[in-house]
Amino acid sequence: MNKPSVKIGERLKGKGQEIIDKITQLELICGQDVGRGIQPLVEATRGGLLKTARSIAQHPAPHVAIMTGFFLPYGNPPAPETDGPIGCALLAAGLLRAGIPVRIVTDSLCFRTVKVAVQAAGITAEIPFDIVPVETTKNQQAVSSLLSLWESLETPISHLISIERPGPSHDGIVRNMRGQDITAYTAPLHLLFASKNIITVGIGDGGNELGMGNIPQDIIRQHIRHGEKIACIVSCDYLIVCGVSNWGATGLLTALSLLRPDWKLAILSGLNSETEFYILESIVKHGPAIDGIKGVPSLSVDNLPFKYHAHIMKVATQLI
Repeated sequence: MNKPSVKIGERLKGKGQEIIDKITQLELICGQDVGRGIQPLVEATRGGLLKTARSIAQHPAPHVAIMTGFFLPYGNPPAPETDGPIGCALLAAGLLRAGIPVRIVTDSLCFRTVKVAVQAAGITAEIPFDIVPVETTKNQQAVSSLLSLWESLETPISHLISIERPGPSHDGIVRNMRGQDITAYTAPLHLLFASKNIITVGIGDGGNELGMGNIPQDIIRQHIRHGEKIACIVSCDYLIVCGVSNWGATGLLTALSLLRPDWKLAILSGLNSETEFYILESIVKHGPAIDGIKGVPSLSVDNLPFKYHAHIMKVATQLI
């Protein structure tokens, strides 16, 4: 059902370079610095969006696992942040509409928020959730069992995409953007990135997320606050650095619409700011979820009002 009949470059004929130029522009839109000093990180990973989109668009049988959930134990209340679940839900819904099977991966502390986000995205089909416990006595075995399950599926997992998921730094400690230790509140989902049979993708915005190991640590140390402590060492096949991680999901879906016109209508039918706001509203009210910078429930993401995110969505999708 998802298998391209011919190579993408042949099917698009003379539009190949135009498509590449648009995806490059998309990457610039989604990679806007919102005050964290990420521009050197964006430059170091230039081309990651195109490579990721091509990897999915050209795969003969894509089956995507999407991982998210950044729990903030020092928030009021302690809860997952709004960045991540929204992008996860939008990406999952868009891929499912295009006929691509999806699984959602998170940990026990973030599960409720992520599930609310997925439901708010309008996904009516029963979507598989893989939940890894935070308790250290159980989580590593759960990760191993999960990889075995993925390999045994009729269509094995082809891609694992992490959106705003924290990972360990050089000393094995997982830290938030303030440099605080959150290891005890973060299941070791980074171990899933060790699989040699799965194409791994990281989407992040601050240097402490899974996949940031692709960037030389000196760049993160020099340009990101607390970079010497928080820089994640876990690498991936393709890395997308954005101003806000949710934007990476928008960029990826838009890029897939450009590469695969046969998926375009299905993807775009639910990729809009109204749906995005409904997801945000739902997770804040029913998750709960909190703004990752404010640390409190708010209809904002990373201290940016929703109208800012709506603008990014509008500008990105207008490229199609």
